[in-house]
Amino acid sequence: MATRPHIGIIGAGLSGLRCADILIQNGARVTILEARDRIGGRVHQDEVGGHLVDLGPNWIHGTGQNPIMALAEATQTVTHDPEGANVAISRQGHVVDDALAMKASEFMWTTIEEAFEYSNQHAESIPADRSLFDFFQERVQRTDFTPAEKELCLDACKLWGAYVGDPIERQSLRFFCLEECIDGNNYFVASTYKHILEHVAKAAQTQAGIFFNHPVVRIDAPPRPKDQPQAQHQVTVTTASETNHHFDEVVVTCPLGWLKRNTDAFHPQLPERLLQAVNNISYGRLEKVYVTFPRAFWQTTTTETRPPKPRTNPVFAQFLDPIYAPHPPHIQWNQECLFLAALPDPCAQPTLLFYTYGPCATHIVDSLAGLDLESSAYKTRLIDFLAPFYARLPGYSASAPDCTPTALLATRWQADPYAGNGSYCNFQVGLTHADRDIEVLRSGAGVGAERGVWFAGEHTAPFVALGTTTGAYWSGERAATQICCARGLGSLGVGAARDDSLPSAGVKGI
Repeated sequence: MATRPHIGIIGAGLSGLRCADILIQNGARVTILEARDRIGGRVHQDEVGGHLVDLGPNWIHGTGQNPIMALAEATQTVTHDPEGANVAISRQGHVVDDALAMKASEFMWTTIEEAFEYSNQHAESIPADRSLFDFFQERVQRTDFTPAEKELCLDACKLWGAYVGDPIERQSLRFFCLEECIDGNNYFVASTYKHILEHVAKAAQTQAGIFFNHPVVRIDAPPRPKDQPQAQHQVTVTTASETNHHFDEVVVTCPLGWLKRNTDAFHPQLPERLLQAVNNISYGRLEKVYVTFPRAFWQTTTTETRPPKPRTNPVFAQFLDPIYAPHPPHIQWNQECLFLAALPDPCAQPTLLFYTYGPCATHIVDSLAGLDLESSAYKTRLIDFLAPFYARLPGYSASAPDCTPTALLATRWQADPYAGNGSYCNFQVGLTHADRDIEVLRSGAGVGAERGVWFAGEHTAPFVALGTTTGAYWSGERAATQICCARGLGSLGVGAARDDSLPSAGVKGI
């Protein structure tokens, strides 16, 4: 083409960066408008206790045909499959017998697989208001477990909320199949996503224009004249500083939560069916809390049994409906944590990573509002929240210096408008056409071809990658490929669009 098309990308997260890479390789001029002062979006790291940790995604969900796993290998990123012993803490605060805890865990995972299969086979006939928890309750009643064992199983199942970002009483059974992901194991990114992000961002940082601290407030994209489908500079993007940028095409990678709150930023208004899809799909509330100690006091090689015998150090801990932890009576307070001391060297650290979700996560975020991360009030409030849990772990002693936290850090995505005030898309009860809603989000209801506005982000991913970094990455490829097709750019094989023919059997995870 005589003139390279100028493509604007809103957001320098993983989807925007990958989109820029493909467009640049195919000959487009690219400008990225980023609301923050950094790249990465929700893929972001910070330090706690001198150790680098991920504030956003921690996992690679599935290994089969997963480009993020290939990027991890290419960048020598350390990944780890955290298999090992789990510790379950009962409602009363006691360590659950290993055999009983295993029984509850096996029930949960078996029922999860049954729920995926049931949702896949019966989606059209499942009532919209039937939840995943309803399914758990029905299945546990078919067992010959004792009442106490059934209660324990249901308490354990509630922790699936950490996988979807909200309590499973609100998780749609009808569309639970959309929570499946790429086949293979889930790997924890032990050395963080830092080098993966740097690799994905390389082309954009060297060959695109990136404007930081440029939050977008308005997108003007009038319909193109039918006789000029490739009309230039028809899309105007206005930032909070009232600066106008003119583009031939624009890719909107803003999170679903941002779209929900800013549909009036689009002029003319988005098509009604697209607005319905934006409003229908739910947005999760997953948060993380890191707490570091002088030493991993929960790790030991002996027990008090006679004779002494080796004990497997724990990998996960589940705190089941804790009546011993003060909290608002109307909020579920189940917690799950990962022991980062179980990571391979040199990534192992004496840190507990708590995953909290739903109203509990909202309560914690609200309690930290306005507090400086270095203030005593910030640390006190987090310790008040965490102490009832880590005090139940093996090896804890209130008087031992090793059991006193040295550093704490909590995410606050729900207070971040550029993260969409939440985490990632999910599918709650009441939905009737969630699969079609996702397809509409992915296609943009035709506004790309008609107005030059395209959509990307984890909420527009193939079904096997919704809510994941892989989904964000693939969505950027897909949007770039759509523009390449529309503009007749380069070799389309550089970034092939992904569809839903990919195999799925794994679980998205946290």
